[in-house]
Amino acid sequence: MIAPRRFLPSVSSLLALEAVDRLGTAIAAANELSLTHSAISRQLKALQEQIGVALLQRDGKGLALTPAGKEYAASSREYLQHLARASLKIRAAGDQTSLNLAVLPAFGTHWLLPRLRRFSAQHPEITVNLGTRLAPFDFSREPFDAAIHFGSENWPGVHYLSLATEEIIPSAAPDLVPGPLQPQQILAMPLLHLESRPGAWEDWFGRRGCDAGHLHGMLFDQFTHMAEAAALGFGVALLPRFLAEAEFRSGRLCPAVADFTTVDGRYFAVWPQICSPSRALQQFLRWLEQETSADTQ
Repeated sequence: MIAPRRFLPSVSSLLALEAVDRLGTAIAAANELSLTHSAISRQLKALQEQIGVALLQRDGKGLALTPAGKEYAASSREYLQHLARASLKIRAAGDQTSLNLAVLPAFGTHWLLPRLRRFSAQHPEITVNLGTRLAPFDFSREPFDAAIHFGSENWPGVHYLSLATEEIIPSAAPDLVPGPLQPQQILAMPLLHLESRPGAWEDWFGRRGCDAGHLHGMLFDQFTHMAEAAALGFGVALLPRFLAEAEFRSGRLCPAVADFTTVDGRYFAVWPQICSPSRALQQFLRWLEQETSADTQ
């Protein structure tokens, strides 16, 4: 149910409030919005009367926002940005159905995107919009229909569709790693780490009977940044197969050992349990199942 009209001010008055808060003066806000100073003042006063709380105070010869006004301006900015994003998505989709998907950046770039052409060919009526998220979030507060998740089935309130295992390999610039190395040789080299994979190097060494202890080194929040640092010679990176093989083909990186290692954790498609998936999401999930079945075969 929509809130009563008295709690729903006009967009133009919210734009005026946000601009005054961001730019500092009503004159600057008027110039940005192509309005007169008096028009901005009228909109702010009308907004104040509608809300019933003092949003403005005298500051010398001009007007300034009260603490309540600043707080309301911050909320208004978030609302206006959300409205603008929604308008952009509708405009971009046109007459098509939109599907909003949160993806992990490297997996989205190297695993999902190359396959999406096949989905688009099968379902030209569906537009898939991709947004980056590195950690689980609340579907009720984020504008996504589904997401790509790595780890275990520990995201509360969602359904899961298994997509792929995680296979990793130490990778480095060719001049840093002339050929396959032993674990002890790699342990003596600078190692690069990923925030979302704490203990990944310790686990890799442990699987080879090599006690690594607590390791130090450069820390990254994305695989692509870590791969770039490895290509520049900063050290050895543990990279997933979908990214490592692309780097090996380009010649920027080479494997430091002969084989990939399958580790704990999987990639999942997840979607909220609280509501039934849309027809577009159902078609997308069926397509993902077909893709993963083809990979297995």
